[in-house]
Amino acid sequence: MKIIREAMAGTLESSDVMVRIAPAEGPEHDLLIASSVEKQFGEAIRQTLLQVLQHYQVEPVQVMVDDKGALDCVLRARLETALMRASDNGQLPWGARNEKAE
Repeated sequence: MKIIREAMAGTLESSDVMVRIAPAEGPEHDLLIASSVEKQFGEAIRQTLLQVLQHYQVEPVQVMVDDKGALDCVLRARLETALMRASDNGQLPWGARNEKAE
């Protein structure tokens, strides 16, 4: 999946997450994570982001996450929404998607 524009999804409300995505200038994904629970769950957040990006075969992007204690399923949904908004696809390939992005 090619990201062609900047996009965002989510809010800064408690138990939610704001995800912003933009094309990356380098050869790898650039993940910037700010979280109120980063010490406890920072690595889990990073792994979830990478799993979703890998599942949809996203070319290198910059992902900025401002987490306010969101559950993993909320983080996935916000990232998927931002991916859809930032790509030319118009929709994600839901039919080809597993129950859990791996």
